[in-house]
Amino acid sequence: MSTPQTPTARTGGRAGLMLALATVGFAVNFWAWALLSPLASRFQAALHLTPFQQALLVAVPVVVGSVGRIPVGALTDRYGGRIMFPLISLTTIVPVLHLGLFGHDALTSLLVGGFFLGIGGTAFAVGVPFVNAWFPPERRGLAVGVFGVGMGGTAISALTTVKLVDAHGTATPFLITAGVLAAYAAVSWIVLRDAPGRPVPTAPLAQRLAAVLRLKITWQASALYAVAFGGYVAFSVYLPAYLKTAYGLTQADAANRMAGFVLLAVVMRPVGGWLSDRFAASRVLAVALGVVVLGAVAQSFTPGLAPVGTIAFLAMAAALGTGSGATFALVAQAAPAKMVGAVTGVVGAAGGLGGFVPPLVMGAIYGQFQSYALGLALLGVVALAALLLDLLSVGRRPVAV
Repeated sequence: MSTPQTPTARTGGRAGLMLALATVGFAVNFWAWALLSPLASRFQAALHLTPFQQALLVAVPVVVGSVGRIPVGALTDRYGGRIMFPLISLTTIVPVLHLGLFGHDALTSLLVGGFFLGIGGTAFAVGVPFVNAWFPPERRGLAVGVFGVGMGGTAISALTTVKLVDAHGTATPFLITAGVLAAYAAVSWIVLRDAPGRPVPTAPLAQRLAAVLRLKITWQASALYAVAFGGYVAFSVYLPAYLKTAYGLTQADAANRMAGFVLLAVVMRPVGGWLSDRFAASRVLAVALGVVVLGAVAQSFTPGLAPVGTIAFLAMAAALGTGSGATFALVAQAAPAKMVGAVTGVVGAAGGLGGFVPPLVMGAIYGQFQSYALGLALLGVVALAALLLDLLSVGRRPVAV
């Protein structure tokens, strides 16, 4: 007699294939999402943009991609990743082609293209509930952490966009990315399948979002992710400028060190999920946030880069990556099954937006005091506040599975 399929039975080869395809989709869409940032300085020179206009050009797709995760996560709860992954990928092709073919000659067309390019950044809110449904509770932390490696898609853009423009013209990286998005959309439509028996909400979208905003875990995880992932984003954006100013490094050396920071954080994200499967996610977060506090305080004194400064930054990179993975392990464990996508959308938006406040604060503080000490000390204070939230509130809640 055959037995019903259990969540554990689903974690075999098919679940692994779904995880791999979702991770690729995340990476490809993030690659598209990050296409404008490497070219911002060139657009500034060619179009005579002010510093504010240049910053706006980079910020628009990130803000749209972050905020857009809220409705996209809720839609994924309703319609599933099998529909939403191809849909997001196909929709992102339109602004990519617009920017590559005829939208890069004026600020207005760049901003319009960048606005819709932000759709690619919402892929994160599709993948978390999709992957979560394929794995049993005891393996969701690692699975969602592995999926999070797809955020490395931004590195593809950083490493290839300028080189492709120099070699073959402005349109080239956009055309290549559009082709990859189209190929992924076709493969995902054919191969992706939602997990058998996944819970499907029936309430209207507005009602479900309102219910999500009433959940305590939504606000707890949002605050924690704004610090963990927001800190990662902030350093990945601002670290080259900091290293050049504080230590006199060349642009190339600073960029290489930033790449090492990003790589370590990306690698540690699934480790954070894996640890959260074996220990309480709140405990993993507590250790990670404690390391960020110590690293930020140590670096606020601007110690020598070798070895104290390097150790401080690498420790913070590992902790921020681990904390990011642990946060979504917490969401997978604590959020109601029918609301994982919607909760993910809100939390993901908080993390994305959280990454843009610290660079602005750091720049303003340096402009006022000619020192980064206060900015790094503030990071330590914020991380300490998140640590206290984790210890006094999150760590005391029962885990829902």
